[in-house]
Amino acid sequence: MADSFGTSPDDVQFRFRDDETADIAQVTVDSFLEQDDAAAVRIEPGDDASALIPHLTRLRLVEVNFPVFGDGRGYSSARTLREAGYSGELRAVGDVLVDQLAYMRRCGFDSFAPDKPLDEDDAQAALERWPYAYQSAADARRTIAELRHE
Repeated sequence: MADSFGTSPDDVQFRFRDDETADIAQVTVDSFLEQDDAAAVRIEPGDDASALIPHLTRLRLVEVNFPVFGDGRGYSSARTLREAGYSGELRAVGDVLVDQLAYMRRCGFDSFAPDKPLDEDDAQAALERWPYAYQSAADARRTIAELRHE
């Protein structure tokens, strides 16, 4: 579990990082691409996350908006960025539900700012429910096959 599980002073309810929280304004993807000094961006559904790949070294924070439960495009954005080498904070914001947390973590999200606060016991249970993974993903978990062949 993270050191700041449920203790963030701002809108971030859960954060699984040890570095300092980025306290900088986020801009749209289009605005980010037009600036040389922006260090944070907010990806909306329909934005092309791959446009950020040439700029990953200057990004400290990427927020991915989930405006409604059924819109899963943010998962793809997160995975695209992590697979391209982005190591900064990747925050899921919006209609984030407790049932999505474990899947979002597998895609590379390491902080969460849900519109409505989640029950922390439910969140912890959701994150611990499946300790093993069958497929590799953007997180560092080793797969069952890898564990079997140690």
